[in-house]
Amino acid sequence: MRVLVIEDETSLRETLKAQLTEAGFTVDVAQDGVEGLFAALEYPLDVAIIDLGLPKLTGLEVIGRLRAAGKTYPILILTARDSWQDKVEGLQAGADDYVAKPFHFEEVLARLQALLRRAGGWATPELKCGPVILDTRAQTVKVGEAPVELTTFEYRILEHLMLRAGEVISKAELTERLYDQDFERDSNVIEVLVGRLRRKLDPEERLKPIETLRGRGYRFSLPRESAG
Repeated sequence: MRVLVIEDETSLRETLKAQLTEAGFTVDVAQDGVEGLFAALEYPLDVAIIDLGLPKLTGLEVIGRLRAAGKTYPILILTARDSWQDKVEGLQAGADDYVAKPFHFEEVLARLQALLRRAGGWATPELKCGPVILDTRAQTVKVGEAPVELTTFEYRILEHLMLRAGEVISKAELTERLYDQDFERDSNVIEVLVGRLRRKLDPEERLKPIETLRGRGYRFSLPRESAG
């Protein structure tokens, strides 16, 4: 999952970047509203974290312009202001949830995961498609009762495919979600990782959980359960 953090406080911005990277996200950052708006419009994001008190362009202005431009990904706002009016203004501008400073990272992570699940139509932290179960909190995967050991990149691809189970996801989109802006990308890596995922999830080739649609991308094809 790819997240953009727009936060002008350097130490907080860098701490969030490190913590989110450790939690398995691909992270982009911006230090003011102008830079953040550009990144939020141009990068292929899954979710954004936006501080309300930004220089150059306020968080409310950034959110309003993003929604006006048709960007529908979830937005979590950060605010040092503890008044309910500021939170309401943020939500009315188009944000989906908020966290007041100071906060514990665990709360930010839980709210991000909930926003991503809801955006994909899931009601619970466990994504179940046929016998494949992915726990977004523990970042574990099982097929039936058998645990499946995945690398970080394998897990990221599987999570993205399962969150949008039934949809066709292009190789380019998976590549964008896997790497940050400065990483040298190789689209062939996606093919290798998807091939390894297939072998780990379906060693006997009975389930066929990931379809390849030539020229279009991949689709997680097992039927959803527990979708909200």
